[in-house]
Amino acid sequence: MSTLGLIALGAALYVLLGACVAIAMGIATSHAVEAVARQPEASGKINSMLLFGLIMMETTAIYGLLVSILLIFVVSGRV
Repeated sequence: MSTLGLIALGAALYVLLGACVAIAMGIATSHAVEAVARQPEASGKINSMLLFGLIMMETTAIYGLLVSILLIFVVSGRV
């Protein structure tokens, strides 16, 4: 396998990471909505924990996007 093929495979894996993060964000949000429906008095605490988790997931997705862009443009330009 050529070096450019490996770079493309790595970039594709980071794109898959973004898709997995989107699915995880949807699952976390749905569970938070269910938790608030069961215990409305704890909605403030649930919302703050949900937002922290979503921020961490979004940061992971942005890092994945950055790495895939670096793989595609910077590393493949040197090969």
